Parts: sequence; C-alpha cells; structure tokens
Amino acid sequence: MTDTQTLSKADLHQFTGSETWYRHNLVRNVLFTDGTKYVADKGGAYWLIDEIALAQRYEKAVIGEEFQLWKLSVNPDHTATLTCEDGNGHAVLTKRIPFTDFPLEEICFYYTNNTILLPSEY
Repeated sequence: MTDTQTLSKADLHQFTGSETWYRHNLVRNVLFTDGTKYVADKGGAYWLIDEIALAQRYEKAVIGEEFQLWKLSVNPDHTATLTCEDGNGHAVLTKRIPFTDFPLEEICFYYTNNTILLPSEY
C-alpha cells in the first residue's frame, strides 16, 4: 500500500537526478525516474504515469515529438486537464480527466529519450 495524499510541491525539489530508472509495466520501452515514482507513490498517481506512457504508443500526435512537456492542471471540482506540449508551447494533445484526487493543483513532467522525469531531474 502506498502513502498517498502526502505530496507537496516542496517535496519535489529534492529530485535533481535519478539513481534508479523504473520500467513501465505496460509500455516496456518507457522508463521513469525516482522523482516520477515518488509522485506516483505519494500522490496516488500511477494512472498519470500510465497516461503518459500509453500516449507514446497510441497517440499519433505525441509519438512524433522527441521532447514533450506534460502538464496536469487540477480544478477545484476535482476535474483536470492533461496537456502534452512539444516543448515550444504548442499543445499536441489535450485530455479531459473527469475526476482526480491528485493532491497538487498542477504538476509537470518531461518525456524525452523514452523517459518520464520531473523538470528538476532534467
């Protein structure tokens, strides 16, 4: 069992690199870092990692992007928007999330070289 809902923005500043890379269970060529795993564990957000990883296989607009910025924006009513940008501020994918209990109002990840990572780990 994971310790969810104890995630804060300040927690994320401790991640400036990764000693371990984890392989995604469904999309085996996608890796993720210590910081990403921390967010998934503490924020109950393995679903978010799944969204990013599965897009690498099934979303044509995303597949062609070498560098991606993924942003989850959570609304007060617990709906959210997940957006993938190309790194130049252009959205290539936007997905509405009908419900989430993710504890932060917003979080960003990078995806590059088949790896999901926090911006501070780049």
